[in-house]
Amino acid sequence: MAARALDPQIDQLYQLPPDEFTPARNALAKTAGADAARVRALVKPPIAAWAVNQLYWRNRKIWDALIAAAENARRAHKAVLSGRSGEVRSSSKVHDDAVETALKAALATLADGGHPQSDATRQAIVTTLRALPGDEPPGRLTRALQPRGFEALAGLPIGRGAGLTAAKAPPAAPPAKHVAPTAGKGAARPKVDEKALARARAAVAASEGAVREAEQAARREEFEVGKTTREEARAAKAAERATEALTQAQTELDEAQAALTAAARQRAAAQKRSRDAEDALAAARARAGSEASELKRIEKG
Repeated sequence: MAARALDPQIDQLYQLPPDEFTPARNALAKTAGADAARVRALVKPPIAAWAVNQLYWRNRKIWDALIAAAENARRAHKAVLSGRSGEVRSSSKVHDDAVETALKAALATLADGGHPQSDATRQAIVTTLRALPGDEPPGRLTRALQPRGFEALAGLPIGRGAGLTAAKAPPAAPPAKHVAPTAGKGAARPKVDEKALARARAAVAASEGAVREAEQAARREEFEVGKTTREEARAAKAAERATEALTQAQTELDEAQAALTAAARQRAAAQKRSRDAEDALAAARARAGSEASELKRIEKG
């Protein structure tokens, strides 16, 4: 079977409920001929990737809107980092809204399929939605993704005057007029409010501390997301292996039960033939005894 001819069947695999993926993949591999190894190598998606895949298969408008919003936000960031103006704030808002809509649709798909919606699964779905488009074919994600963020734009030159058109810098204040000093005296200096200055410095220090704490919390949460995503992937692989083992064991059990049923039928048939043979032997012996008695009677005359 040609590789491209398999694409519709492979697409169908990724639309199946998760617990049907492995048996269907193995069945397809048996009919794939030279492509059997490629089919057997197809990876069952973890539940978060599966839910995102279903957006492509079941909610194409939501999927297309999300991809368009992601690409538009990426273009805006590129423009800013290369020194041109870019609608970063507005494009990011559109992307955030698209992610939220897609998340609701993905969670609804999980609920419809009776799948649990743990915090780890929800977070993995969010990070995957934010990382789209990925490097795998749409609808065939085999893992949860991590957003690439600005590091995807590394190496772009940052030009002068780069900025956000949605948040322009305020116009520069006009230069202060020069006031000639009074004869015999220096220029007058404004009096500084020491208390207000101290409060302002304290507020700045507190804000900077809050920023550092927020950055640390964000890094911790990002690490936790990566950890739970990896744990989910490992659990998915373990579940897949267990499912395959269960399928194999069920196949062997079915074959053993069929063999047992056939053996029981053969035993019953053999027992019937044995009884029939015994009955025929008894009848033959009876006839032989009767014939012998009749012979003796005739001989005695």
